[in-house]
Amino acid sequence: MNEMRGAAVQAGVEPGGRTQASILEQALRQDFINGRFEAGAKLRLRELAARYGAGVIPLREALSRLCASGFVVAVDQKGFRVAELSEDDLRDITLARQQIESLALREAIARADPAWEAEVVAALHRLKRIDITVPGTDRHMSPDWEKAHVEFHATLMKGCASAWLQRFSAQLRDQTARYRYLSLAVASPGRGSEVRREHLDIVDAILAGDAEQACQALTRHYQTTADLVLAHMGAGAARPVTRSNKASPAAGHA
Repeated sequence: MNEMRGAAVQAGVEPGGRTQASILEQALRQDFINGRFEAGAKLRLRELAARYGAGVIPLREALSRLCASGFVVAVDQKGFRVAELSEDDLRDITLARQQIESLALREAIARADPAWEAEVVAALHRLKRIDITVPGTDRHMSPDWEKAHVEFHATLMKGCASAWLQRFSAQLRDQTARYRYLSLAVASPGRGSEVRREHLDIVDAILAGDAEQACQALTRHYQTTADLVLAHMGAGAARPVTRSNKASPAAGHA
């Protein structure tokens, strides 16, 4: 795999116009999502250059870009390291995502038109035809599924008129990507079917024009994944996603 990746990087610019840094950014991002780097580990440019068959300059640019999405942390005068994972961070990200995306989804449903609804259905159809994991494995998330999953949730937000809500949703989506693969470590064999059902519940509510039900289904979807990850990280799976022990507003009513 690394040989193929290195060959692609050394090619310079793909036919589609992607630069070496862009290719590396995507390759590194997928490896972060699949947990191939330990959280908090120092990222040594020379080791990465050998691993990906790339130059130090495009690697540095790719890592700088990944700092913006939270996968990598730049350390003054010391290079880069993999961002840490924590239960509190996951709770905070999940709650923020539930509230912001519920707000955006409510607006999207209120102004829904046939074109957006058709895009939502098409995105769901593409997603449900792809297995979550790479064929032959049960712990490596499929890049094709990850891409389709991102597109599905981005399409839900696309119906909202607020560019800022869409932007915040995209940023939070990036922040949760690295945590998502951890759910595979504790997921049951039937989790793939459950995820498809969760996505279908969201879409069914959207097509019915039921914003309340759609937001509740979206919130449950994120909560279930967060609980699986928290279980893997040593937290109680049933513990609610809150910033503190004080009651928080219901995300479905954000």
